[in-house]
Amino acid sequence: MRLSFALLPLSAAVLLSACGSAPKKSQPTPPPVVTTPVAQLAEANLAPASASIVSGRLVLKTESGGVHVTGLVGGLQPMQQAGFHIHERGDCSAVDASSAGNHFNPAGVAHGRAGSGKHHLGDIDNLQADAQGRANVDVHLKGVTLGGGAATDIAGRALVVHARADDYRSQPAGNAGVRIACGVIRATR
Repeated sequence: MRLSFALLPLSAAVLLSACGSAPKKSQPTPPPVVTTPVAQLAEANLAPASASIVSGRLVLKTESGGVHVTGLVGGLQPMQQAGFHIHERGDCSAVDASSAGNHFNPAGVAHGRAGSGKHHLGDIDNLQADAQGRANVDVHLKGVTLGGGAATDIAGRALVVHARADDYRSQPAGNAGVRIACGVIRATR
């Protein structure tokens, strides 16, 4: 019995010290920051629209100051130009690709030609078809990003080919005619 009484003062001291300290307030854990990573590569598979036979595959690569687009578009009118733009929505479900919306234009400026004054970020130079109706695409898009969620982000938007050449001045879209192919820009890595 002596042993248990000897431990009593020690047990009481431990209990009292526990009661004397203020409980720690737990700090709320902030929610995790959700970010969309910037992609290095993306692709867009163009499918026919408006009863055309135009199709193609494009590869987009993040580069300094913008995004580089390469690929091949086929089924165009031989030796003709066709309008080519990024549109605001990545939706090619409508038969005429109208579901892709207007040109991608986050700054709200007038339509024009890329590299020649103010223009939509979605304005791209016309495609030039060869004698077989194919156009090689090799263009650098300045000022846009691929992923990341910025206002300039083109991932998830649509690339659209039009039946006629863009005149680079008619508002709001260059009088390029019907949409004959559409493909959504999808990040691949």
